[in-house]
Amino acid sequence: MAKSNFERMIELADTAFSVRTDPNQLSVEQNVIERLQQIHPSTMSDFDDGNGPVVWILVIPTTSSLMHRFINKEISEKELFELTPLDIQYDTIYLCSAMVLEEYRGKGLAKNLTMEAIENIRKEYPIKTLFVWVFSREGEALAEKIAVLTDLPLNKR
Repeated sequence: MAKSNFERMIELADTAFSVRTDPNQLSVEQNVIERLQQIHPSTMSDFDDGNGPVVWILVIPTTSSLMHRFINKEISEKELFELTPLDIQYDTIYLCSAMVLEEYRGKGLAKNLTMEAIENIRKEYPIKTLFVWVFSREGEALAEKIAVLTDLPLNKR
């Protein structure tokens, strides 16, 4: 029996990121999802082809001071999330993750979802920069494209 899109996305997450073995990475569990939604409803996006998710996007608005600490490896990804305060004026967005099932890559789905999330966040917050922790060549290319399309500088860890 073929695996569901959801099962395949979980496997992709396990392959792309070392969340299970690296306690410093953010593990997206129910309590994290709830807090992400408190930070902003557009932090998490997905595209469902009718058979389950084929794209997952995670972006986290935060502060420039936390961004600099993260980029300089003073805090972990998990600490970045935990230290991001609620109900303040965010000024930067962490392009945390973009996962796309192989047969859906190259169609602009991750780009479109990320742009929509950033546009929604920018309606409420004066975002001045983006930042990313690069895990793949494709992820880096997406982050660079998003930076150009949003006309925002991109900082890399």
